Amino acid sequence: MPLAQLLEQYISLGIFVLAGGLSLLSLLAWQRERDNRMRIVTLGYTMFAVYGLIVFLEYPLLPYIPYATLELVEHGSAILILGGLLTFFVALMRD
Repeated sequence: MPLAQLLEQYISLGIFVLAGGLSLLSLLAWQRERDNRMRIVTLGYTMFAVYGLIVFLEYPLLPYIPYATLELVEHGSAILILGGLLTFFVALMRD
């Protein structure tokens, strides 16, 4: 696997692990405090985690799913980043 693909794999795995952990911590904070903003933040981190997982799984799934489909899913999943950023904005605007 070329260096660029390895770099993409490791960074995507890091995004998945870090965002998943932050999502779990945000969920626990929401359960403790019952602040609706924490539920929204949990959703944002979950979107980032799903994005990281999709990008991480691109190359291992290549033998089973056509390349064009995987590329479409990977590039289309960038909307999850936009959604995550928008959820953080919503959480900041709520009182």
